[in-house]
Amino acid sequence: SSGLPIIHHGKCVCELPPSHRFPMGKFPRVFHFLLKDQVITEKQVWIPEIASEDVLSCVHSEDYLKNFINGTINEAEQRRTGFPWGGTVLAAEVALQRGLACSTAGGTHHAFPNYGSGFCLLNNLAVAAKYLMNKSPSKRKILIVDLDVHQGDGTAFIFKEEPYVFTFSVHCGKNFPLFKQQSDLDVSVEDGLEDEEYLSTNSHLPGVLETFRPDLVLYDAGVDPHWEDELGRLRLTDQLYQRDLYVLRAAVSRGIPVATVIGGGYSDIDKLALRHSIVHRAATK
Repeated sequence: SSGLPIIHHGKCVCELPPSHRFPMGKFPRVFHFLLKDQVITEKQVWIPEIASEDVLSCVHSEDYLKNFINGTINEAEQRRTGFPWGGTVLAAEVALQRGLACSTAGGTHHAFPNYGSGFCLLNNLAVAAKYLMNKSPSKRKILIVDLDVHQGDGTAFIFKEEPYVFTFSVHCGKNFPLFKQQSDLDVSVEDGLEDEEYLSTNSHLPGVLETFRPDLVLYDAGVDPHWEDELGRLRLTDQLYQRDLYVLRAAVSRGIPVATVIGGGYSDIDKLALRHSIVHRAATK
């Protein structure tokens, strides 16, 4: 098929307490609105397979995977987690083939090698990066651009000593997680930041692209910096479109493939799904 490849994930099967169930239904709704608004067609959709234990073990510990797969994660661990994982490896592979691919899920950047945290069970960004690095005869260099309102602490920790992965995070400094990890480049912003000031943080990206020269960008386009988000604490509007357009053009104009994931967002499901589709709309331009 031609055009922008969309990696779609179907129904969500994880169950959470009622107060936190709202994030889980957003994935199929993103896909619904992309089709409804004719941003994409069915011919542009790729369906991922379930990731194998071998693929996941390149990041996560054997005990954690065993407990996760067998459903034996204890109650305390379950309270720390939430979102399902899937499709990011496929999105990254398609991006390497075609230049740009967008997932309708993903962004579970709080998961560490041996435990989940913050609605994240398995770190899909880290798994995709490790898998593609190991798969290539000459090790690929991968840039993870994380613009979720929360720092990708799990991702930063996993790659803190990995020279072939550069982690770049723009996040609200006083938001979750309380204890931050050290990314290769962290930009911490204050509560209440609005569009113009936030968009100026994009100025860091060209320098990173020019100096690190990645073979692939994994972009976490979280929409929780939006002013209507229940957990965000920033004051951005739908100018998130300009943020996403800038990131995509900065990479693609330099011939660097990009795979996007939707990241965090916490609000009314339909409003949230439309907001998450902003990155897909930007990718069509």
